[in-house]
Amino acid sequence: MSAWELYGEAAKTAVGFFWKAGWAFVLGYWVSAMIQAFVPKGRLTPHMGKADLKSVSLATVFGAASSSCSFAALAAARALVIKGAHFVAAVAFMFASTNLVIELGILIVIFLGWQFLAAELVGGLLLIGISSVLIKLTYPKRWFREAREIVEEQADDEDSDFNWRQRIRSRAGWDLVGHRFVSDWKMVWEEILIGFTIAGFVAVLVPPSLWEKIFLMGARGDIPEWLIVLENAAVAPFVAAATFIGSMGNIPLATVLNTNGVLFAGIMGFIYSDLMVPPLVMINAKYYGWRIALYIAAVMYVSIVITALAMHYLFGALGITPESSRRVEDVAQFALDYTFYMNVVFACLAAGLVWLHKRHHREAHSDMDHEMDNGIGPKRIIALLFLAVLLVGLVVYLLQGV
Repeated sequence: MSAWELYGEAAKTAVGFFWKAGWAFVLGYWVSAMIQAFVPKGRLTPHMGKADLKSVSLATVFGAASSSCSFAALAAARALVIKGAHFVAAVAFMFASTNLVIELGILIVIFLGWQFLAAELVGGLLLIGISSVLIKLTYPKRWFREAREIVEEQADDEDSDFNWRQRIRSRAGWDLVGHRFVSDWKMVWEEILIGFTIAGFVAVLVPPSLWEKIFLMGARGDIPEWLIVLENAAVAPFVAAATFIGSMGNIPLATVLNTNGVLFAGIMGFIYSDLMVPPLVMINAKYYGWRIALYIAAVMYVSIVITALAMHYLFGALGITPESSRRVEDVAQFALDYTFYMNVVFACLAAGLVWLHKRHHREAHSDMDHEMDNGIGPKRIIALLFLAVLLVGLVVYLLQGV
């Protein structure tokens, strides 16, 4: 393929990733908005305000019922912290909402196979358990007190003990949901755009030989197998971080790794690492400050490596280590499938939420949103440049098909 053909294909793949994950984004931020609008802090704290099994279990169930979108998972976890949830529960929620959800499981079965889904589910629970133990053992209390102060300052002023039954039946309550939905999107749209664009270009432009070098595939027989397994599990999170994409988008890239001979430990380590990509760490830093963001990333990294190794050797002992020949092109395609209909439905939902936000803004007579949009910072400029790269790339792709 020529350089222009590669450029067009990369842009099309990036947009395909957006297309595949679009409805999950809306679902996740809608859930986050409803948590913020309808869950009183005073009533949530007794259930998720401690670092105990009850809090972790409730957060796990809540996360599994949420969205598979990594960006939305962070927004929802922040909403829980604002309402009084413990950080152990918040991390459990993030892992559950990116590893134990139905739509992500469907993608894994379609593009990787049922063994990968089994590893995702069992590994997701193990990730939650390991991370909970690590945080309880290393919990920097002063840092987390300061982080909670940060998120509480970011939250709009409101009565923490409001009557949620009255609010959920009121027009003002649902207007507030729309307002929260739009506010969350305003905070992270640049990270989402940058991350997905980079992922599409990585999927197309990185040659198979590079994956083989990164994961020591050519060294098998020269290096002990256990060392290659450890290297795969340890390096995979950094590869995931380099792709800049989370949850839904890393499944096709995991397929690329699988078809290029990466070991099961490396593939699962890559899939588990959707919460460690730079845009997500940056969002956590925006929410809680850099110390807590890096601390959470470190806990996640250790938990991911241990879990990936455990799944590799467990599945090997059971004789069900999976192999798959499915291709990344299948994920980035545009077709009249369930993704199309889900995107149509959730696009309508997003439009309705934006309308509720505008009504809330109009009736509240607030100019806060205008203040948030004043000025164009470096990240906004980069995001707009990436948008231009995508648009030009799509034009190039379409012209090649004429």
